[in-house]
Amino acid sequence: MEKTNSAIARISLICLLLILSVFVSRAQNADINLLKNINVDRNRALDKSMELLTNSVYPIAAVTPVTELFIGYKQHNKKLITKGWTSVAGLGANFIVTFGLKYAVDRPRPYITYPIIQNNKYNKDASFPSGHTSFSFNTATALYLAFPKWYVAAPAYLWATGVGYSRMHLGMHYPTDVLAGAIVGAGTAILAEKGNQWLQHHRKKNKSIEH
Repeated sequence: MEKTNSAIARISLICLLLILSVFVSRAQNADINLLKNINVDRNRALDKSMELLTNSVYPIAAVTPVTELFIGYKQHNKKLITKGWTSVAGLGANFIVTFGLKYAVDRPRPYITYPIIQNNKYNKDASFPSGHTSFSFNTATALYLAFPKWYVAAPAYLWATGVGYSRMHLGMHYPTDVLAGAIVGAGTAILAEKGNQWLQHHRKKNKSIEH
């Protein structure tokens, strides 16, 4: 009886692995096919604009919290100072998660696996997730959480979405890299905001106990 159960378990495991391998294979095929449509058949007149979008990420991601902190400290605005440091914390969390996943998954860049992909530059680091996309969505989400207005959210997320598209247009990432980057970026910004709310709540709680 035990041998029979063991054999059934092995067969079930083999079947599960086969199903999973087929799913991953199909997902990979869809991934590269979509990337080919975006990259190989792209409008080359947009290449310079896409490069500008890509190159804007890290300067904007750095300048945003620095500006919040500079204005906050200059005007003695505690709320703006808190928003600035929350943005810094979100960027730090995003860096750890993004590059942690890159080294853990270690997915080759699409132009390495598929020479048909036309990349604008050569990067040696792993492909999954897209770092540019994660930092752009982290910045956009942090801005929206700090200033929850449509006229902040609309341009911020339009910019972040454009960055994500530029990474595929330039042949640097698969669509799933970009999707994962957007999720990681927005998620770490939300996590930083929740952490700040928890910290503020406990500070108020401690002050009320002291008084």
